[in-house]
This record gives sequence, structure tokens and C-alpha cells, in this order.
Amino acid sequence: MASRIQIPATKYPVERFTLANGLRVVLSPDRSAPVVGVAVVYDVGIRSEPEGRTGFAHLFEHLMFQGSENLEKLAHFRHVQGAGGSFNGSTHLDYTDYFEVLPSGALERALFLEADRMRGPRLTEENLRNQVDVVKEEIRVNVLNRPYGGFPWLKLPPVMFRTFANAHDGYGSFEDLESATVEDAQGFFDRYYACGNAVLSVAGDFDVAEATAMIERHFGDVPARPAPVLPDFAEPGLDGERRETYVDRIAPLPAVAAGYRVPDPIGSFDTYLPFSVLAEVLTDGDASRLVERLVQRDRSVTSIGGYLGFMGDEYQVRNPTALLLQAHMPPGGDAGKVLRTVDEELDRLVADGLQPGELERTQARMSARLLQGTDEVLGRALPMAVLELQRGRPGLLNELPRLLGEVTAEQIVTAAATLRPESRATVEVIPGAAA
Repeated sequence: MASRIQIPATKYPVERFTLANGLRVVLSPDRSAPVVGVAVVYDVGIRSEPEGRTGFAHLFEHLMFQGSENLEKLAHFRHVQGAGGSFNGSTHLDYTDYFEVLPSGALERALFLEADRMRGPRLTEENLRNQVDVVKEEIRVNVLNRPYGGFPWLKLPPVMFRTFANAHDGYGSFEDLESATVEDAQGFFDRYYACGNAVLSVAGDFDVAEATAMIERHFGDVPARPAPVLPDFAEPGLDGERRETYVDRIAPLPAVAAGYRVPDPIGSFDTYLPFSVLAEVLTDGDASRLVERLVQRDRSVTSIGGYLGFMGDEYQVRNPTALLLQAHMPPGGDAGKVLRTVDEELDRLVADGLQPGELERTQARMSARLLQGTDEVLGRALPMAVLELQRGRPGLLNELPRLLGEVTAEQIVTAAATLRPESRATVEVIPGAAA
């Protein structure tokens, strides 16, 4: 019997209830420091946006900060920062989140602000045009005028997938963004920003009874609208290796990324979890297999990383998703040779199994990162909200370190055996800056 690392589960308390209007609430009290994290997560992301409206989920995230039913533009910023807090929002493949971290005495302020924009943001022509310009500038800065911009999270999905939901550019085309109307924005809000399509999560220093009364007071009268039926994200598996290259005019050196389909992260979680550990066995740290072989011994790449999910949110993503490997190469690097070496190392792992201590070392590091992440109130509020949204299981956050420690060497080998060239999509960056 192989040794198994023992990692304790965390014991953050979890209280769940649902308001009459359908809003789900998760509370995780912790009186150890006078701070609270508040998160509101809506079940709408890049994959949900309609054809002809690429980038709309992200654009709408911006619009949610442009004032609301009772508050003018920038009031949200002023009220949170005036209380000594910080705030933000982000768009993902499968959800959009909004969050604040504040001194615990300002909890009611954050609840009022989130409830107010849940009733309705200020969707005006001026706000829309202004934020379309902001998003276009973001695309220029983060994608068009940055070396390796969008690599691989924007560049690999259209190679790997065939359906619009999974393959399109989530940042959006300028044409789609510019043609968006206030009516489009209102329709998007009415459909997806419903109480029944959202989760409110609070973690940190609060009294459960007091917080529940505040939540009832601020969110209880938000009009009830049911959650929409999610679009169908189903995607057939790869029927052979798919490879594409593109020239990045400002990239100085070549790069390559490969994606392999993995099991359903929600419906087949037990078979999905070993892939998470496998990605780390392959690429995390100097002793990992692909770093040791490709970086240190062969010197065919300068760096290599591996992770699950195109945006790295491995436990907060729906099916279909992928295990990704991405590598940057020295001048004249040979992507084909790198991929063949990856195949060799995977074959060796499948044939010979793991080295003594290899799995335990990886599990300890992964679990330590998870435990460190949940130290902060937002590191509990945000993932608990998404786990409730997607699985109805916010307490999974407590169990993840232990579950990772229970993954066996046999499960890792079984997972590695599925990463075959014929089930792989790759995208290669040809550097344009060198020319």
C-alpha cells in the first residue's frame, strides 16, 4: 500500500439559506480579525453571451460600476473606499463576480451597495458608450499591444472547440462591442442578473443573526426573477490532433500551448481531481518532470507551466474544460520537438509510475497553497459563492485540501494515460518582433 499524505480539512463554518426572492446566501463567520469579505456572484460568464455580442459579459461587468438605482456614477467607489475598504469585479467563463473587503463595521454599507445594483444599474447611452471605449482600450493594452496577449486563453479555445459558446473570443470584437445598444444591456440584465441566478456570500467578522437581518432588510425586496436556463455548452471530444500557428508581431520568442480535454469538473469530480494533481506533478517546481526535462536538461524551453481551466479557475469552472501546458522557447525553438518530448515524459510516467515521494511532495505544496488562500476573508467568500452557485456545495472549500491528499498514484497514472497527441489541441506563437 502506497503512503498517503494526511492533510486536515479546514473547519470554516458554513451557513446557507435562500431568500423568498430566490437569492441564495452563504455565511462563514470568523471573529479572529475585524474584517469582512462580501461577494455577489451571478451565473453568467463569457460562455453565456449571445452570438454577435462577443465580450458582452465583460462589458456588462463594467456597466455594473456606473451607478445604480439610488446612486450616481462613482458613488460605489466612494462609499467603499471611504470606509477603508477595497472592491472589484471580474468576468470568468462561467460566472461574473463582484466583491468588497471592508472593516467589519462597514458590512451593512457593502450589503446596501450590492443590493442597490442588483435592483438595477444605470444603463444609459452615455455609460454604455463610455464603457465600450474602456473595454476596447483594455483589449488594446492586454491583447493587441502586449507580447503573447491572449496566449493561450483566447488563442487555444477556437482551435480546441467548435461551438460558439466555447470557441469565441471572450474579450470581444470591436465591431460587436460598438454595435451593442442600451436595449441589449437591459435585456442581458433582465435575463441573467436575477436574484434566482445569484449567490451572496459573506465571510469574516460578523454575527450571523445580525447579518441575516441586514441581508433580509437590503435584499429581501429585490424583485424576484427566476434563473434563466443556461445555454448548452456541450462539446464533442477531439477527433484527432488539431494544430494551429499564428504570428505575434511583438512577441520576441516562440511559444507553444497544448490543451487536453479532461472529465466534467462537476459531474465527474472524483475523476477530474487527479488531473489537477497531475498538472502540478508535470510542471510545478524545479523537481517536476517537464521542468527537469525540458528546462534543465534539454533546454528546449525557457519556462513551462501546467494548470486546469483556460483562466486557471480549476474548481470554479464547468464542462468542457482542459488541462493546459504552455511553454516559452529560446530563439529558433522547435514546438514539434517540445510536444514530442512531452509525449515521451507522459509515456514514461504511465509505464514507470511515480517516484517515491513525488506525489506526497506535490500534494503538500498544493494543499499549502489552498490553505494559505483561505486565510483571507475574500479567499473564503468568493470561492464559497461559486461553489454554491455551481454545485450547491460551498463547504467543499473546507474539504479540498484533504481530497487532494487522497488522490492516489494509480489515479495520476490513469489520468496521464488519457493525454494523447490525438486528443490534443495546440497553438504555436511565431515571433514577429525578431523579424
